[in-house]
Amino acid sequence: MIPFSLEEQQIIGLSLKVAATATLFSLPPGVALAYLLSRGDFPGKGLLSGLTHLPLILPPVVTGYGLLLLFGRSGPLGAWLEPLGIVFAFDWTGAALAAAIMGFPLLVRAVQLSFDLVDPRIERAAETLGARPFIRFLTVTLPLALPGLAAGTVLAFAKALSEFGATITFVANIPGETRTLPLAIYSLIQAPGGEAAALRLVLISISVSITALLISEWGARVAARRIGATR
Repeated sequence: MIPFSLEEQQIIGLSLKVAATATLFSLPPGVALAYLLSRGDFPGKGLLSGLTHLPLILPPVVTGYGLLLLFGRSGPLGAWLEPLGIVFAFDWTGAALAAAIMGFPLLVRAVQLSFDLVDPRIERAAETLGARPFIRFLTVTLPLALPGLAAGTVLAFAKALSEFGATITFVANIPGETRTLPLAIYSLIQAPGGEAAALRLVLISISVSITALLISEWGARVAARRIGATR
């Protein structure tokens, strides 16, 4: 096996850090929103669902430009956060934010569908036994929705790992700072004689993505077996 160069190690490490950070910070709001959309019945639910899935429909460049307007140094949120030491524009944290927003709809959709499959009668039975709503959610609903949660988490991670359009628009393509795998491949394709190095990164990207999908399938099967064993 040909060892990775220092530059490739840096690119892979940054890509994994960005994708992991994006997925980790997406999980709590993603699960909460999925549960709200699954169980809630309120005015504007359709609008909220549409806004949640909007990044899947919009061109990624539009999403990235919107982030730049909001979180840029002169943007309303960026100017407010900068004195607090929180900077997103042209920083790896901005790459994580862009990746999180692009992967968020996939996470919410997968978890929402899993919540939809949980029998409400089981939740009502736990309620009759005195379980409070939050405890009931943690001990009954969430464990039963684990297959969807596992699938949604890995899908969000894989999407974050492959994000390009919103990232390059929001945080540019800075070596060692925001240059993730897709951006590095793009740079190498544009450079004379960079085809071989680009192909190596393409193969690495494919390998990581396939591994993530296999882990998703394995996690969903394990969760499904455990749920079946408890019924």
